[in-house]
Amino acid sequence: MASNTIGIDVGGTKVLGGVVSATGEILATARRDTPREGGSALTQAIADVANELRQEFESEAIGVSAAGFISSDRKTILATPNIAGWNGVDLDKELTQILGKRIVLENDANAAAWGEFKFGAGRGRKDLMLLTLGTGVGGGLILEGSLFRGAFGIGAELGHIRIVPEGHLCGCGVRGCLEQYASGSALMRHTREAVSASPDIARNLLARGDGTLEGLKGQHITEAARDGDPVALAAFNTMASYLGAGIASLCAVIDPSCIVIGGGVIDAGEIFLGPTRDAAMRLIPFTGKHPYPEIIPAELGNNAGLVGVADLSRI
Repeated sequence: MASNTIGIDVGGTKVLGGVVSATGEILATARRDTPREGGSALTQAIADVANELRQEFESEAIGVSAAGFISSDRKTILATPNIAGWNGVDLDKELTQILGKRIVLENDANAAAWGEFKFGAGRGRKDLMLLTLGTGVGGGLILEGSLFRGAFGIGAELGHIRIVPEGHLCGCGVRGCLEQYASGSALMRHTREAVSASPDIARNLLARGDGTLEGLKGQHITEAARDGDPVALAAFNTMASYLGAGIASLCAVIDPSCIVIGGGVIDAGEIFLGPTRDAAMRLIPFTGKHPYPEIIPAELGNNAGLVGVADLSRI
């Protein structure tokens, strides 16, 4: 049997696939744009990516990762937030009919957690908690060497623990979720608040864009923080305080030995991770009476989900 598998990561704008070896090496990639209409057109785009890769490499199985709720049998997309016409789709059945190959479906954050666990920052460990900070906050859990999915396949939605009662309204319908305070989108909100609080000293930060808040991007904030800009640092510190609080609450339940932080914000490095660790250590219950988890950056970047779901398709 072939030792290579195919992983396909489905996002709101692109379908990216790769042939992945048993050691986690990406041997080849293929890409298609995500069809706006979703549905059967998207299913066909996934099949096209898989077929392109199969022309060059024999594969044992195919794994597909996507944002949203995945059924516990890993066959059906129950609901997805950013892809049209895919809710309730039995993707395993549809793709198996087209490709004639076994398909495994997985939540994107779960797949990324597995990728980091097997081939990235979590190598050699028995457990891992992943928090991916992007538009929202994704989460994945590895416990005793196994991916935790929960009773109905929708476990580890770590970005939706409530940290601010009656706080900002989240897309999930609840107020005060972690992702409203510790995501890339939240960083922009914290920056706007910091600019409003100190408009005179915010000019240097705004000048990195087009001089307006609307023209300011996450990259500008990160670069400014690296250069010691006080407004950018204040925004990162605010975000770190919320993330640390969320981590402390999760540690009281899960008690992981390792917490991996992924997403674009880790480009800020210790400017962000340092204050996050400090906040978490202050708030984890029973301070000083037990070991603390390591809080470390992810290693696989945007390829974590692709590599992870390719490996999960072997299981």
